Amino acid sequence: MRFKDKVVIITGGDKGIGKSTALAFAVEGAYCVLGYFQDRNAAQETAQLIRESKNAVELVRVDVRLKKECERLVERAVSTFGRLDIAVNNAGVSTMNLAVDLTEEEWDFNMDVNAKGVFFCCQAQVRQFMKQGKGGKIVNVASVVAKRPAQFFSHYAASKSAVLGFSKCLALEVAQQRIYVNCVCPGLVRTSMQEREIGWEAGLMEISEEQVRRNYISSVPLGRLEEPVDVAKVILFLASEDSDYMTGQAINVAGGMEMAL
Repeated sequence: MRFKDKVVIITGGDKGIGKSTALAFAVEGAYCVLGYFQDRNAAQETAQLIRESKNAVELVRVDVRLKKECERLVERAVSTFGRLDIAVNNAGVSTMNLAVDLTEEEWDFNMDVNAKGVFFCCQAQVRQFMKQGKGGKIVNVASVVAKRPAQFFSHYAASKSAVLGFSKCLALEVAQQRIYVNCVCPGLVRTSMQEREIGWEAGLMEISEEQVRRNYISSVPLGRLEEPVDVAKVILFLASEDSDYMTGQAINVAGGMEMAL
């Protein structure tokens, strides 16, 4: 098992990409610390699935917009399991609107969770890795829309572009300490977030939700919507020793929607 006895933090670990990632780590022997915000029931369900695989798990409610809570998440991981080895910063939000109609609240909501949340989490994680002196792995979940335009997503794209730029600079700064920082850039992933977006887009474009789904699928060269486990597999690769000569990278996991680096 690649991650036997490794300690992993996963924000947004209660559902979607975070849930699939947590379960995949658990199957490979990791101790999981799941950060969640609102849906405790979903977090408990994910934790129970991990326990069924005979692995330890800790649940921590965290608002990644608050620096102290991000620091507390790392502190809980260390106090519970003794150290931190890997961090997956996956917590994210979205809304949809034309750029000219965006409210300040929409802009701030996306930037605060998606960009500032990654900054606060990475800062706390890197400090712990430096304290331990044995390196570590960070995987930040960005998005393919940080690389290609998408209608109604200017604010979301800005927040995820910030994740890419920040991650690359951080990777450069901490490389000598053997702290690896990489990103995954998912595409159209079948999650509860996507279901909300389909409804919003249908309303904005005045078409049916089924037509939105067909449009999504037709935009993917591989011809299907992405599953959370598709992203989880690449996250685990970036968290493993197999990626030890990679840092500052942003890997597309989008079914061919974006083929540039």
